Amino acid sequence: MSCNLWRFGVRQWRKTGAVALLILSTGLLGLSPSLVQAKGPQNEPVLTRQVDPIAVSQLPPQGQGMMALIYQGGPFRYDKDGTVFGNREKILPKKNRGYYREYTVKTPSERTRGARRIICGGLKPAAPDACYYTDDHYASFRKIVQ
Repeated sequence: MSCNLWRFGVRQWRKTGAVALLILSTGLLGLSPSLVQAKGPQNEPVLTRQVDPIAVSQLPPQGQGMMALIYQGGPFRYDKDGTVFGNREKILPKKNRGYYREYTVKTPSERTRGARRIICGGLKPAAPDACYYTDDHYASFRKIVQ
């Protein structure tokens, strides 16, 4: 009997506890003011984050240099630069596949590409409609403004 009660408790936790934990953890992390509710693939609520602006002059020097290279059309240092960014995190505005492209913003102390990127969207890669900066490998974005 107690085993069945325990299983029922686990099922209830999976249904309600995970949602409560998500709500509590976002509040504790200070994310709640910048969260908005949107509809997901099956009309389920999905949390999306607001994208705050950042001026080109506020980007690290490597980011400013990458912005210049993007508008020049290259040349780019890494093979992944200029490739399609899938927006799987769904933080950026929803667009058709191929709209967004990613570019590496080199971190001086890193031996690899690091976590910093610029994501630009538009039909012409050298003339993007909008660009976004992330310094935490797609966990958050800031819209780059002139």
